[in-house]
Amino acid sequence: MNLSDLRIVFLGTPDFAVASLNALLEAGCQIVGVVTAPDKPAGRGMKLTESAVKQYAVSKNLPILQPEKLKNPEFLAALKEWKADLQVVVAFRMLPVVVWDMPPMGTINVHGSLLPQYRGAAPINWAIINGDAETGVTTFKLQHDIDTGDILLQASTPILPTDSAGTMHDKLMQLGAETLVKTIKGLCNKTLSPTPQTEIAIESLKHAPKLFTETCQINWNNPANTIHNLVRGLSPYPTAFTHLQEKKLKVFESKAEITKHNFEIGKPFTDNKNFLKYSCEDGFVHVLDLQVEGKKRMLVQDFLRGFRFE
Repeated sequence: MNLSDLRIVFLGTPDFAVASLNALLEAGCQIVGVVTAPDKPAGRGMKLTESAVKQYAVSKNLPILQPEKLKNPEFLAALKEWKADLQVVVAFRMLPVVVWDMPPMGTINVHGSLLPQYRGAAPINWAIINGDAETGVTTFKLQHDIDTGDILLQASTPILPTDSAGTMHDKLMQLGAETLVKTIKGLCNKTLSPTPQTEIAIESLKHAPKLFTETCQINWNNPANTIHNLVRGLSPYPTAFTHLQEKKLKVFESKAEITKHNFEIGKPFTDNKNFLKYSCEDGFVHVLDLQVEGKKRMLVQDFLRGFRFE
């Protein structure tokens, strides 16, 4: 089958998915329809906002469906009318069997990790939080259990010491798009065969659960590098946080200082000019880029010029 003959339905919502949709179109793929999230109110005026995928699809005059419920009979009938040979999912919600099993060639997903590691909702964040030196993307065929389907292709990339969740998001967004195109070309020319995920010991399996508020709160009893990796893995969103004089302090960038001390854990120190650091188990963590509740985000030097310590 030629690439241009393959009828593809694309399902996705955020910017991460737009790169893949764009790559498919530029490769000459036939996108017969796009499924994305319904418009949602956002901002102070609660104005209805379209998803990034919808905005892109509209600019390319692609047919769009925005179901509230994926088992809605009207949505399923409309999806079936597109007569897809294959469905592609990138950063979308969990699909019911009736949706992912509809096309003859099934549904493939782009996941931001090297499966079977980091199955779950936040693979990019957790790879950095855990201090990994490498991550990547995986294309795989959807099946009943989340992120467990047969692998089609994988591509890896290093996690640099300077990387945050934000920079890795952008890197994997492009790597995922490139890998997706290679995957679909391989399926078309029958040079690609699905491979079952290798089962590894449970104790070696790393998970990527959804991030909650308690995940983001800094525990100063941890080592400096552990805290520093937490900051990197949550920046710029949802952001690690602590408190300063009873105000919530978001930390976007940090630096670990390993040294012995006898200070109380979690105590802030500053020269009121150049640095703000907190004591932890094996040293200090310097706060370099921050935001105090009610204020804008700023570098620590700018913050110290206007903040009065008690």
